[in-house]
Amino acid sequence: MFFNDIHIRMRFVLLVIIIAFILIIGKVFYIQVISYNKLSKITEDLWSRKMTINAPRGDIVDRNGNILATSIVTTTVYVVPNQIKDKELVSQKLAEILNCDYDDVYKYVSKHSSMEIIRKGMDLSSEVADKIEALGFDGVYLVVDSKRYYPYGEMLAHIIGFVGSDNQGLSGLELTYDEYLKGTNGELKYYSDGKGNKLEIPDSYVEPTKGMTLKLTLDIELVKAVYNELKNAMDKYNSAAALSIVMKPKTGEILAMGSLPSFEPDNYQNYSEEVINRNLPIWMTFEPGSTFKNATPV
Repeated sequence: MFFNDIHIRMRFVLLVIIIAFILIIGKVFYIQVISYNKLSKITEDLWSRKMTINAPRGDIVDRNGNILATSIVTTTVYVVPNQIKDKELVSQKLAEILNCDYDDVYKYVSKHSSMEIIRKGMDLSSEVADKIEALGFDGVYLVVDSKRYYPYGEMLAHIIGFVGSDNQGLSGLELTYDEYLKGTNGELKYYSDGKGNKLEIPDSYVEPTKGMTLKLTLDIELVKAVYNELKNAMDKYNSAAALSIVMKPKTGEILAMGSLPSFEPDNYQNYSEEVINRNLPIWMTFEPGSTFKNATPV
């Protein structure tokens, strides 16, 4: 009887061990096979850090293909504070190259954040970017970016409009057709642990896609002529404003449009809202006078 009880207990313990082993194998199988993609994504999200790379906006051209607005290549410097070992040295060298105050740079490289863009480190020329790259500092990244360029400045400012620092259209055609012009942003992804130390995992780069080209009915040569005449008229008559539209009557195509006073789209922050937002040929109204006078029956 005693031995029978021992055998029963041994069998029970063995059964518990087998069940526990099966449960462990099942759990491992569930983690490694069924939940692998989900857990792998969670792990990658914890390790990965992303830098957004703005896509070059599409060109805006006139009826003959002349460029009225385009994007030029620039460089932006990013810093990852936790990866910078000698913060004083990095701040000093970057401040010298960027021609800015040491304290301003040190403020960025000493922050407790995963990534920072130095305010003076945007829209850098290739010469400045090469100097920073030659330093070879850990935690300092250079990313190719783009900046909007308007070759005709205030001549077409009210029509084409302008973009903000985030490359988003804020006015004019840049705003109206922003969905088509903005393109698709890319990204630079790197991997680091919870303390910000870079992991030995290769960085990944997704190239941005340029936006679509917008072709207008304008003729830049006619626009130049209209602009010059408007300036001459304002100087001659000392007027507060001037406007003009050149239209192709058979089709309604706008060949030229001008509005003064105007502004420089690259420095739109320096102008009043009245100047920026008032494209006079579209915004201004006037009394038609006797053209709508009703005839009086005799």
